[in-house]
Amino acid sequence: MSVGGFNLNKVSVQELVEECDLVVYSGGVNLDSRYIVTSDISRPGLEMTGYFDYYPAERIQLLGMTEISYSHKMKKDERARIMDKMCGKNTPCFLVSRFLPVPLELEEASKRHSIPILRSKLSTTRLSSRLTDFLQAKLSERRSVHGVLMDIYGLGVLITGDSGVGKSETALELIKRGHRLIADDRVEIYQQDERTLVGEAPEILNHLLEIRGVGIIDVMNLFGAGSVRQNTNISVIVNLENWSADKQYDRLGSGEQQYELFGVSLPKINIPVKVGRNMAIIIESAAMNFRAKSMGYDATQKFEDNLNRLIKKNSLNN
Repeated sequence: MSVGGFNLNKVSVQELVEECDLVVYSGGVNLDSRYIVTSDISRPGLEMTGYFDYYPAERIQLLGMTEISYSHKMKKDERARIMDKMCGKNTPCFLVSRFLPVPLELEEASKRHSIPILRSKLSTTRLSSRLTDFLQAKLSERRSVHGVLMDIYGLGVLITGDSGVGKSETALELIKRGHRLIADDRVEIYQQDERTLVGEAPEILNHLLEIRGVGIIDVMNLFGAGSVRQNTNISVIVNLENWSADKQYDRLGSGEQQYELFGVSLPKINIPVKVGRNMAIIIESAAMNFRAKSMGYDATQKFEDNLNRLIKKNSLNN
């Protein structure tokens, strides 16, 4: 599995507005020139009291009911001084939740420092969560993996293997069987949290599949919108490898391996490729079997229990 790393280290405020359905209150001409470099959100409550020793000026400054209500109790001169001090050189934008009124002093200070003010109808908690999810997806460190990512029965299955082993052809058969393509050839993976990895396609390869001898096909155009997804959590890796008579393969399903990425361990299943084997059905079955194991049913354990009962029965008869 070839892996390369890269990181998208900034998001423009313009992109934030478009993706999170925000309303531009002022400073609209500066949206493309202000950038967000961290997924952390600042609630400047202490700063409103005048404490700026640890002010994270590079973060989105989110003002909710608490901050706006407190600002109304401040004297006008003090409010103007605080608002001006909150406008740091690297501050990307101010964001006011619940469509609360924007203090006049903040509007004036933000205009002087060319910092946009945005608004949202969402509550502060919901808005903060939505912003964090979006920014983490955009700013997280990423790895590029050679393979095909499919949604099979709601499970994210990353199909890997050497070039020419038949990954894309198998993906095409899976699509025809009703499953959904996320990415072909190259999968961009980032960590959503301590236990979750998310995969998606590079923008240039979105919805496209390469079949040797045919060329590039547009999966969504040929099979419909239901045949693709933008991204998915990766649940299991299925590695395809050419059959070798000299190699011993797992026949009972008890030899599951692990692959670690970003400190997250993913189960890995090695499947040999041989003429006459329907790889799409095998991978489909592997996905269903993995789901059954996740729900507490293990066919391998059942076989071993049946075998032990048979041995015990035979030993009593003897």
